[in-house]
Amino acid sequence: MDVTRTEVARRKGRAGSRRGSAARLGLLTVPVAFFAVFFAYPVAAILRRGLEADGAWHLGPLTDVLAEPGIRHVLWFTTWQALASTALTLLVALPAAYVFARLDFPGRHVLRAVVTVPFVLPTVVVGTAFLALVGRGGLLDELWGVRLDTTVWAILLAHVFFNYAVVVRTVGGLWAQLDPRQEEAARMLGASPLAAWRKVTLPALGPAVAAAALMVFLFTFTSFGIVQILGGPTFSTLEVEIYRQTSDLFDLSTAAVLTIVQFLAVGAILVVHAWTVRRRESALRLVDASRTARRPRGAGQWALLAGVLGTVAVLLVLPLAVLVQRSLTAPGFGYYRALTRADGGTFLVAPVDAIGTSLSYAAAATAIAVVIGALAAAALARRDAGRLVRAFDALLMLPLGVSAVTVGFGFLIALDKPPLDLRQSWILVPLAQALVGVPFVVRTMLPVLRAVDARLREAAAVLGASPWRVWREVDLPIVRRALLIAAGFAFAVSLGEFGATVFIARPGNPTLPVAVARLLSRPGDLNYGQAMALSTILMLVCAAALLLLERLRTDRSGEF
Repeated sequence: MDVTRTEVARRKGRAGSRRGSAARLGLLTVPVAFFAVFFAYPVAAILRRGLEADGAWHLGPLTDVLAEPGIRHVLWFTTWQALASTALTLLVALPAAYVFARLDFPGRHVLRAVVTVPFVLPTVVVGTAFLALVGRGGLLDELWGVRLDTTVWAILLAHVFFNYAVVVRTVGGLWAQLDPRQEEAARMLGASPLAAWRKVTLPALGPAVAAAALMVFLFTFTSFGIVQILGGPTFSTLEVEIYRQTSDLFDLSTAAVLTIVQFLAVGAILVVHAWTVRRRESALRLVDASRTARRPRGAGQWALLAGVLGTVAVLLVLPLAVLVQRSLTAPGFGYYRALTRADGGTFLVAPVDAIGTSLSYAAAATAIAVVIGALAAAALARRDAGRLVRAFDALLMLPLGVSAVTVGFGFLIALDKPPLDLRQSWILVPLAQALVGVPFVVRTMLPVLRAVDARLREAAAVLGASPWRVWREVDLPIVRRALLIAAGFAFAVSLGEFGATVFIARPGNPTLPVAVARLLSRPGDLNYGQAMALSTILMLVCAAALLLLERLRTDRSGEF
């Protein structure tokens, strides 16, 4: 019986599809092994050390720890400040989301880059900047005798500063793609501007607002560097308390209980976030964002634009400007010159050496994160991915919410025996940093990979191309720029990682965030000034990476 060419092609296509499914599972092998060894294993080691007794796990410490008044206060403050920070961030940032989505004005793209700078800054730099603004001897203290570093307001304002861009780019990115003619049609039918916005635009923005709120809540719920610097002994989040119980008190049982609580909370947040993202992706009809922005019209829009510009100047630019000014108060760049001298106390090397150490660690972490994240994104991009594959997609986000302190200390406990005795190896720090960078790589590359026409892959498979050749000749040319953006995000995130690095960075090789934290922990104007100088250097490096990302940006969606 003759077989037509069409049937031959169909059979080849099915065979190629089977090879593609097998290749997809093969691609996941390396990311799964990476997360199993360098994330699940260290976290499980900490939990086992804290909750295991006589060869069995006991949950008795769970109820004992949660019954302590001090721990309950930490849980309450962690939740309360996260809710307050989220509400305040939405209140301040939503007007800016509208301005960037609907108004076209000179310097709009530069201002968008300025707004995004705080998000890529290390939390240590953010805490240091607000310490220079509202702390003892800060700008407000000098001008009006006002100090906020002993109040919760310093933490809340720093959280708004850090998460402002999350709302602006997540909500504003979707807002820019909503068809304005729908709201205009409602107004032509007699609805007032407020009613048209409330009944047409707001329901469409709901999933994006919810997604942004959940991300802000996640970041503030797990806040460490900002609270560590601005909270002092008065305020403590779960992350800070885990660090204190682990590092200062060596109470692994309490730290393990708090890790479980944070893990469950983060898991619930990520599940809800995934649901809101799917709802947004499936329920909206979008238009080209470049066609929806117009010049401001009327006094109301000009006033709104002026208000947003004023907010950006005071809330985002002023703290960074004060940080730079404080680093220059010593005559002749004295604080910067002092970075070249080793005092034998805080560091075994000159503080300036932390710059080269951070750059080399971040470069290695970026390479690891790009390889692992690209493999994971390639496997997850197929629409016919199974449940296990989609579940791994959700698990990839866990390093953003699970205590980095737990991961760092888990590295010391778990990776201490051959063939994984890495405690004295330099690669330990890049591995910890790469764990945080991988989710950004996946989230950046996945939408682009999913947008690749599957028929191109199928045609290449029909012509006999192997899965590797399909990826190299079909996918890679399309996603090359997204890959560069992902690498930039991974580099910036790795450069500022603090929670895990503070445990595993060796005294002779501190990273920039660790060096800043150590300088701030010591009294004296010279240590304070050097911390400001190092923070300024770190800020400039992160800002340069962000400007490069803006030039490489492949779409106008505005999402992270």
